[in-house]
Amino acid sequence: MSAVDLVNELSARFGEAVQGAQPTHDAFPTLWIAPEAMPAVHRYLKHEIAQPFPLLVDLWAIDETARHHREGQPPSGVTIASHLMSLQRNADIRLKCALPANDPRAHSIAGIYPNADWYEREAFDMFGVHFEGRRDHRRILMPPLWDGHPMRKDQPARATERPPFVMTAALFDAEEQALAADPEALGLPTQRDGVELMILNYGPHSMATHGVFRIVLALDGEEIVAARPDIGFHHRGAEKMGERQSWHQYIPYTDRIDYLGGVMGEMPYLQAVERLCGITVPARAETVRIMLCEIYRIMNHLLFYGTLAQDTGAMSPVFYMFTDRERGYRVIEAITGARMHPGWFRIGGLAADLPEGWDALVRDFLDWMPSRLDDYEGMVMRNEIFRARTVGIAAYDTATALDWGITGPGLRATGCGWDTRKQRPYSGYQNFEFEVPTGHRGDCYDRARVRVDEIRQSLRIIRQCLDHMPAGPIKADHPLTTPPPRERMLHDIETMIHHFVGASWGPVVPAGEATGQVESVRGLTQYAVVSDGETTSYRTRIRTPSFAHLQSIATIAPGLTVADLVAYLGSIDYVMSDVDR
Repeated sequence: MSAVDLVNELSARFGEAVQGAQPTHDAFPTLWIAPEAMPAVHRYLKHEIAQPFPLLVDLWAIDETARHHREGQPPSGVTIASHLMSLQRNADIRLKCALPANDPRAHSIAGIYPNADWYEREAFDMFGVHFEGRRDHRRILMPPLWDGHPMRKDQPARATERPPFVMTAALFDAEEQALAADPEALGLPTQRDGVELMILNYGPHSMATHGVFRIVLALDGEEIVAARPDIGFHHRGAEKMGERQSWHQYIPYTDRIDYLGGVMGEMPYLQAVERLCGITVPARAETVRIMLCEIYRIMNHLLFYGTLAQDTGAMSPVFYMFTDRERGYRVIEAITGARMHPGWFRIGGLAADLPEGWDALVRDFLDWMPSRLDDYEGMVMRNEIFRARTVGIAAYDTATALDWGITGPGLRATGCGWDTRKQRPYSGYQNFEFEVPTGHRGDCYDRARVRVDEIRQSLRIIRQCLDHMPAGPIKADHPLTTPPPRERMLHDIETMIHHFVGASWGPVVPAGEATGQVESVRGLTQYAVVSDGETTSYRTRIRTPSFAHLQSIATIAPGLTVADLVAYLGSIDYVMSDVDR
C-alpha cells in the first residue's frame, strides 16, 4: 500500500477527523487529525489495520505561536506530533493534532503505545501539554520545582535572559525534599503477600548505572518486585539550543547527544537540513561519512564489550579493548583532527578531504582487529561465568521491544533483523555488502552477541570504503553548502561576501519540515527539523534510542535480582546524554 492509499484509507475510516495531509520534504505522509480522534486513529494503526504500525518512534510538541510559514496546515497554538513505523511495510506515518496555545490538552495514547508514557511526560514538562487519561503529569527532565515550560517560545534560551540565580538554604532543602523517593507518587508497591518491601534508591551515583541515573526499586530480599527509572539529572537543553544556534553552528552539539557515537550523531541532523536545502552530497563525501560512522560504531561496541565484561566480574578485557580503541582513535584523529567530538561533517559534505596516508592507517587498524576479537571470544563470550550471568537474564521478545520503542541491537537480539542501513539505505549503504547479526532469546547474552558480530561487519564495511573510495569533491556545489568552498572566496569581492555571510550568519534554510534517520550505535536516531526560513532552526526534535530503552526497565526488571540488574543495565548500552539530551 502506497502512502496515498494509506491516507485515503484513514480518510475513509475516520471521515472529517482526518483534516488533511501536510506537504513536507519527507518520503512518508504527515496527516493532521482532530484531537478527539487521537486514541482511535492510533489504535487503528497499531491493532486493526493490515500490516500495522507497532512502533511509536517518537511523540513531541511544537510551539507554533511564533511561526510564520505554516502553509497547508490548520491553525494551531501547540501541535502534538506522533511518528509511527510499520516494519512489515517499511513505511512511516506522522500524525499531528492542533491544540490551543493556552492550556493545551490532548488525549493520552499510553494505553495503546506503552512507550508514549515518557514522551507525554516530556511534552508536559517542556510545553505544558496535559494528556487526558494519565494518572499523573510528573516532570521528567526538569527539576520537580521548576517554574514554567522551557521549550515554549516565551521562555528564554539563555541564562543571561533570566534574573541571577540565588541558591538559598530554604530552596536547597525544598529541592532535596522534592527528589525524595515517594513510593505512592511513583506507583511502587510497599508490600507483597503481607511482607513489607524495601524501597531502595539505586543511583544516581552508582557506577553500575553507567551515568547519573536513578532507579527506585521495591525489593523483597534480593528480588526486584518493581522498578521506576528516574532521569533528567544530565539534561542540557539540546533541543532549545537548536533554536539559537545557526544551522552550521549546531553541528558540534549533535556530537554530544550520544557522546560515544561521534560523527554518527551529525548524520541525521545533516540529512534533515540537506533535504530542506535540496542538497545532494557527493559520492566521496558519502563514502567517507560511512567509513567514519563505522569506525565510531566499533569504538562504541568495544567500550560496551569491555564494560559489560567488567560488570559481570571480568577485569582484564576492558584494558585490552581500550588499547584497541586507542588505535581506532588515532585513525579518527588523523582524519578529523579530534577524537570523541570532531564536528567534522558539514552541510553538503565534509570539513576537509582525507589526509595523505589515511589509507595506511585504516588498513593497519583493519589488520589489527580480527585476531583481537578472536581472543575476546574466549575471554568473554565463551567464559562460563559470563554466560551464567547473561544467558536467560532480562529476556524479552520482539513484541515487547516494539511496545517500548526498543531498536538497534536490543531489537535485533530478539530475532528481528531491522537495521535502517539495510531497510532504508542512506549515504550509499546500498552499495556495501554486510550482514545484520541477530539473536533469538532477546537476553543479555544475545544483546552482547549482536554487538560483537556487528564489530566484524563494521570492519567489513570499512574495508570496502578503503578499497573503493571514490574520487571527486568532498562538498556539494550548492549555494547553501556551509561553509562555501574556500577557493571561490578568493575569486572576487562578491563571492568573498557570500563566504563571509555563510560562515558567520550561516545559510538561510528554506521554510519547511524534514526528517533524518540513521542506525546509530544504539538504534534508531531521528532528527525532525522545522525551518521557518531563518538562519536558525524553529524546532529541532531529537529522537534518541537510549530514552526509549530506559523506559522499558519498569517492565523487564521485575523478577530479576539486584545482581542481574547490573548485567541488564550494561547490556542496554545506554548513554545518559543520549537519554536526557
